[in-house]
Amino acid sequence: VQLQAFGGGLVQAGGSLRLSCAASGRTFSRYTMGWFRQAPGKEREFVAAISSGGSIFYADSVKGRFTIISRDNAKNAVYLQMNSLKPEDTAVYYCAAKFITISKNPSEYHYWGQGTQVTVSS
Repeated sequence: VQLQAFGGGLVQAGGSLRLSCAASGRTFSRYTMGWFRQAPGKEREFVAAISSGGSIFYADSVKGRFTIISRDNAKNAVYLQMNSLKPEDTAVYYCAAKFITISKNPSEYHYWGQGTQVTVSS
């Protein structure tokens, strides 16, 4: 599976961005798709994930602000809507994939996209 995340950019605090992740591969529907982020000097952290069955997990820090809009198995894509952005959301955002079961642990994800920069100004 090859992944590509895009949609990042510079936004003011309180603004919104929508990230997209496009995947290649014929078994996309069987993968859990996760979003992670990594700020400078910090470890990569879990943001949100959607399982092959549609279950969704969010990190506490983004609950109520970020939403996995959908996964489109026909287009091999998953989308993350980020609202009410804060400066502390500034990071490189990655989409990742793992087979079937949902997880918040980045080490369990087998495939990673190249990341897209999100910068939130105060």
